[in-house]
Amino acid sequence: MYFSIGIVIIALLAVFLFARKRRRQAIKKVCSMTSIEKCELLNSLIEPFGYCYDKCQDIISSRNDAWQREIGYTALFDRAAAHFHMVFDHLPVYFPYQGRTWLIELWKGQYGINTGGEVGIYYAGSLLTEKELPTAHFDAVTDRDMLPVTMKLLKNGNTLANISRKTWWLTGFCMGLFSQPGQLCLEVSIHFPDCEMLRSFTQALCREGFPKQALRTCGTVAYLHYGGVQNRKYSFCQRISRKWAQFTNRLFCRVYLRITGCFCLTVDRLLYLYYLLPRAFRRMLSPRRFGRHKCKCRKKR
Repeated sequence: MYFSIGIVIIALLAVFLFARKRRRQAIKKVCSMTSIEKCELLNSLIEPFGYCYDKCQDIISSRNDAWQREIGYTALFDRAAAHFHMVFDHLPVYFPYQGRTWLIELWKGQYGINTGGEVGIYYAGSLLTEKELPTAHFDAVTDRDMLPVTMKLLKNGNTLANISRKTWWLTGFCMGLFSQPGQLCLEVSIHFPDCEMLRSFTQALCREGFPKQALRTCGTVAYLHYGGVQNRKYSFCQRISRKWAQFTNRLFCRVYLRITGCFCLTVDRLLYLYYLLPRAFRRMLSPRRFGRHKCKCRKKR
């Protein structure tokens, strides 16, 4: 019996020493790299997942050539989001333009261990009726139809991300930060190609009940202030699912910050986690949408 207890103690001690050694090695690897090397390595690791690292703002953003572009959008994604630990407010705006139904949607909220915001631009192959919208599939717009978009994400008045480019999907994610959707605000500007498209978009936005004081236009540019607590109604099961998702999101944020507490910047935290727990690293960057995607992320030395 005493022999068995001794074996267990030795085994636990060996595991502890191994974990401590692995942690030191991971810290040493990260600290030995230059800032440029860190950014290049991190971008090479997260590029297959459709993301890139913004060094100036210390945030994760999406790429125009992200694999998510092939999947497009359907309203089912939003309805099922809480089951994938995504709890957000969203504003879908459907409007007709040039013989097809367009969709420009805004999101703000908690995506797992990330506080983030998104603007997506999609369209259907034809004009859709209102009854068809909940089940319709929308394609991401082509390069020719991408729009110049600027998105600023704020929490309690403090800027978290400020991104601008011509795109079909603009995002900004702050890793390790927990937020309730009502604490966040999106300030978005969208540059439309002509007044007809701008008018169709703003009219649809007003039909959605968007506050007129939160919308202004100048030329062919629409400026939106999307913030505060959303009045969208959820069923009892949906409310429970969202609360549970937020409970686990807050917990995982604390675990992430605890494990990577020896670093401050996202690039350092992620590379440290990549060397220390590569499986956890890949899990954190798993695809945000619900399609299947095989992604190879080989460990680099």
